[in-house]
Amino acid sequence: MERNRILVVDDDPLIRGSLYEQLKEMRFNVEVASDGTEAMEQLKGGKFQLVLTDLKMPQVDGLSLLEHIKNRYPDINVVLITGFGNLDTAVGAFRNGAFDFLTKPIQTEQLEATVQRALATTTSYDEPAAADPFSAIVGHHASMEDLRRKITLIAQSPATVLLRGESGTGKRVIAHAIHRADPKRCKNPFVEVSCGALPETLLESELFGHVRGSFTGAIRDKEGRFEVADGGTILLDEVDTFSPAMQVKVLRVIQDRTFERVGDNRTIRVDVRIIAATNRNLDAFVKEGKFREDLYHRLNVISLHIPPLRERASDVPILVEHFLKKISTQMGRTMDSVTPAALDLLRRYPWPGNVRELENAIERAIVMNQKTFVDVEDLPDTIRRGEPPHLSQEPAPQAENGDDPSTLKEALRDPEREIIMKVLKECGYNRSLAAKRLGIHRATLYHKLKRFSIDPDRLRSNF
Repeated sequence: MERNRILVVDDDPLIRGSLYEQLKEMRFNVEVASDGTEAMEQLKGGKFQLVLTDLKMPQVDGLSLLEHIKNRYPDINVVLITGFGNLDTAVGAFRNGAFDFLTKPIQTEQLEATVQRALATTTSYDEPAAADPFSAIVGHHASMEDLRRKITLIAQSPATVLLRGESGTGKRVIAHAIHRADPKRCKNPFVEVSCGALPETLLESELFGHVRGSFTGAIRDKEGRFEVADGGTILLDEVDTFSPAMQVKVLRVIQDRTFERVGDNRTIRVDVRIIAATNRNLDAFVKEGKFREDLYHRLNVISLHIPPLRERASDVPILVEHFLKKISTQMGRTMDSVTPAALDLLRRYPWPGNVRELENAIERAIVMNQKTFVDVEDLPDTIRRGEPPHLSQEPAPQAENGDDPSTLKEALRDPEREIIMKVLKECGYNRSLAAKRLGIHRATLYHKLKRFSIDPDRLRSNF
């Protein structure tokens, strides 16, 4: 059974489509339903871990759907989506088994935090203990074999682990493997927190929880991620983004495994393995006074370096085959192979975005062609040229009066717009794929599209 399967239910096609794209970008398996009746039919045919449903819908509304799910599928968590005017109704729904609610307009960070927390508490969230803990680690390069060997040793102890590596190298995959290889924790929750994606006030509440009334909007007590992960593993991604105050709080949890919820004085103790991840040089951060030395040493008990893809280029064909099978199956397509010429280009490309960039390239190739194989013309221009995307080296544009632009933002406006237009075209004007290729959040891309007056839908119709 697939993990992280989410059903989005909303009668508004714009909201439904937006949630679908955001959750897909977060690497979840997502299906959609246009109303409660359709959702009930889809629930019969597949096992979901989470349902996100609008509260107000014709015929079968969110509350009726919640009651149906809790009666027939009690293991599925339900998150209600509501406007501010219906908060009382949403709060009352907790008595009927709702996990949480989101208010419109939904912020990307809040969506991801709520979904991660809901999935972490479902009984089917993680893979069975009997599953191969290394199944997601693809490749036979010596560096990957060394990682498998080290993970086997690490899993026998509760030691804190620091994962180092460039963005896209697969630090999350390695963290999952450590958890699944741990005989004590593998049956308990694996919880991950994207620390850099959350504002500090929200991050504190997400990590440690809060009590009702502790701040505006705290209408009920809420468990933090450390509580949810009790007995299992917590992955703290982008630990380099912690503020000094947050570093102190996290240091205490690592040292004592104790903390208090926001607004509470009751101390909570947890038994959890902590895995931290970063793509920055923490040693330099310590020297510059940006990161506490004592926290660094507490995190750095065991350090694992995840090699960039360019250092294990021999694994590219294996990864291509893996993603080809995985993505074509998800899309219901028959995609058998990659031509030798295309594979040669994929081998020689330097992959600055690492494994994630390779996966996105294969996904784009499958989306953009109707054949049963991937050929050279299906690959992005950057891969065909063998040149990763970079800012234009042309001189900065002149202002209309002949003077240089007054700000760096103005100087970079035209090159940035040109890059976005180019990547959009390569992705068939698919916003989600383009955001992945550009290495930015989908919401950031939407903001830039509005600023540059770019309409992908109009451009797609002329494509």
